Parts: sequence; C-alpha cells; structure tokens
Amino acid sequence: MNAVIIYDNATDNEEIRYGWGFSCLVDQRILFDTGEQADSLFHNMKQLHVDIDQIEAVVISHDHWDHTGGLWALLNKRNRLPIYACPGFSAEFKQKVRQCKGTLIEAETYKDIDEGVAITGEIPGEYNGAFMPEQALMLKSGKGITVITGCSHPGIVTMIQTVKRFYSDTQIPLVFGGFHLMNTKPAAIRRIAASMREIGVEKVGPTHCSGHEAQMIFKEIYGDDFIAIKAGHALEI
Repeated sequence: MNAVIIYDNATDNEEIRYGWGFSCLVDQRILFDTGEQADSLFHNMKQLHVDIDQIEAVVISHDHWDHTGGLWALLNKRNRLPIYACPGFSAEFKQKVRQCKGTLIEAETYKDIDEGVAITGEIPGEYNGAFMPEQALMLKSGKGITVITGCSHPGIVTMIQTVKRFYSDTQIPLVFGGFHLMNTKPAAIRRIAASMREIGVEKVGPTHCSGHEAQMIFKEIYGDDFIAIKAGHALEI
C-alpha cells in the first residue's frame, strides 16, 4: 500500500504547487481531502501521474474550505463518486455534493470502505467555539494501522484513542497529516507528543496545520521516527 501527498502547505519539488490545505491519495484510488484550490490539485495530480478516472472514492476529513476546495471540480469530472462524510457536516456541504452528482455516504462510526482502508466515522471536535466533527482514514497493513488526519480538530490524541478502540491490540506504525497545533504552547505540544509515544505511535508526520514549532518539537522527541511530509512525497505503508 502506498500514499502520495497531493496537496500541502509546502513542497521540495519545483514541479509541484503548494497551498493551504491537505490531500493524500492512497493506492491511486482513495482520495483523502482535496486541498484549497482545484487548479493546484489537478496540476499536482498531473505532475504525479495520477489518473483521475482511477479514483474510486473520496473521504473528506471535515467540512472546511481547505479540505473541500477541489472536491466540486473533481465531481464535475467524475459524477457519482462516493463521498464519505460525517453526519455533522453542514447541510450546505451535503446539498452541494448531491448537486454535483456525488454519492454522499455519511459515516457515524467505523466503516470499511475498501480492502485495507477504513474510516473512523464522526469524532466530535471544536473550531473557534463551534462544533466541528472530523474523521480519520485508517490503512491496514502487516505493520498495523496507519492513521491519516486532516486537521485533528477533536485533538490528535483523541483521534488516535478512537482508532485504538477499534484496534486495541494493533500497532500504529505511523500517524501523519494535520495535527492542528499552530497556536498551541510548546509545553502542551510536548505533552501531546509524549502521549502519542505512550499510546504506541511509532512514527509521526505532522504537516499542514500542525505548525513549524510543533514539527520541530515532534522531530526532537521522535528523532529518526519523524517523517517530513510535503506535497509530492510518496510513502510506503
């Protein structure tokens, strides 16, 4: 199983565009989030040799513009794509999926969506004092369960604990994506990183809304088990 970062805030490849948001493609067929801008999403897909016709489903982590920005143009190209969302997403989001002829699938809890690929379903979170439900993507391999997050508004530790409820005796070799720690104090970030170590997260790849300081702290704590995540990178799961 492999994962390619299609969209992120940073890149080290001059052929790849970067922008606010996140998107990751699993095994060339399951798209997780769609970034901020459709044109940059499609540009990067072309540069990374992604065949849009091979995408079988889209999972949206949460209902924010920097994770749904490319979805509508994608649906214009690919009608009837299954779109996995949380029940707590806005009525506007759900209506727009239907208007763009997507097939909306709402997951309240754990759901297998393909062989080796599952979603947590809705995990309650908060953003600027308002309810912000979110879900994570889980990839099952011989190494254990790799977790991909969009922004972790429920809290990255809470999201991992949710995964552990589904897979209590399974290793978590890697967690990557947005950890939403940009405005978090260093001491709190250290506690979060320590908690992830205690839970058994073997490697981490904080990106997008994680923030530079959090990346540096996780790199310090995790050492060689820290993975830099940028648009254009590919990972073997």
